[in-house]
Amino acid sequence: MSNVDALQIVAEPRRREILALIWNDEMAAGDIADQFDVSFAAVSQHLGVLRNAGFVKVRPNGRQRLYRADREALGPLRQVLESMWDDTLARLATAVEDSEDT
Repeated sequence: MSNVDALQIVAEPRRREILALIWNDEMAAGDIADQFDVSFAAVSQHLGVLRNAGFVKVRPNGRQRLYRADREALGPLRQVLESMWDDTLARLATAVEDSEDT
């Protein structure tokens, strides 16, 4: 897969949000879907795209499937994704601090 294809896959905001959720921890598909205001089917489609691209690992656990971001497979995109999340967290921290000052 070329870097352009990989960027197109992670360009979709919901997929980036899913990757952020499962970056450090495994989550069941239902638990991931619970974090969004869209149907389970929509989240399942995004997980399928990420899985087919090799960007997530899937581990069966009884009737559930547990998902985790495959950081190594994301390769050169990993640094870009982590910096986006770091920037978002920094903005959130600033907003919280500003609201505490008022």
